[in-house]
Amino acid sequence: MSLPTLLSQHIVRRPQRIALLQHIAEQGSITRAAKSAGLSYKATWDAIDELNNLAQKPLVERSVGGKGGGGAKLSSEGERVLRLYQRLQALQAQVLEAAEDASDLDLLGRLMLRTSARNQLHGKVASIDTQGRNDLISLELAAGLTIQAQITHDSTLRLELETGTEVVALIKAGWLDLLGAEQPAIPGHNCLKGTIEEILDAEDGPSEVRIALPNGQTLCALAEPLHLRTLGLSAEKAVQVQFSPSNVLLGTPL
Repeated sequence: MSLPTLLSQHIVRRPQRIALLQHIAEQGSITRAAKSAGLSYKATWDAIDELNNLAQKPLVERSVGGKGGGGAKLSSEGERVLRLYQRLQALQAQVLEAAEDASDLDLLGRLMLRTSARNQLHGKVASIDTQGRNDLISLELAAGLTIQAQITHDSTLRLELETGTEVVALIKAGWLDLLGAEQPAIPGHNCLKGTIEEILDAEDGPSEVRIALPNGQTLCALAEPLHLRTLGLSAEKAVQVQFSPSNVLLGTPL
């Protein structure tokens, strides 16, 4: 899935997430950018994570904490994407004028991918290993990080996957298990190393844990507070994230 395809989906379905880049550039703070964009602080973090994960390179550079809820600025790639978005806005206006009927836009919207999965990672198919009725798909993420997905061979054919195909890996937050920095992972599971950026406690239920990966992408996991305390995990601590290849869903452009 190319960056232009991903951006076009955001403009049609959730234009405020791309427009958030403009607010960050102007405000220089996550808190102030959220207020300017009319989003909650949490929704702004979620939007930044999604934009960074779907792009080839992080679009937003940020620092957690500090005055104003943490600083934020666009990377050089983010500045380039913002310029592209501004040009696409002009094209979008022309498309709206050219639409024969409002239902045309509704149809296009239904054809765009929407998902409840918190983690959406852009990558490319590195290899396909057929194992009976299933295929083990190796994916190369940004900066050479790799994970594996297990899907049926029929799904491989339906998605027209081959080496080099761009995909989005979808992983629900509840499917991620947190491990201490030195804990062994389950054999055959994906295991990524990262650093805890932030832990958002809930009144009831598990906490939301944001993990920064070394390639600039971010994962969101759910963990019980007692489990975090048992492992000695807190903000800025090293952590491992494990998940089964069968819990990685793949999406491609229509």
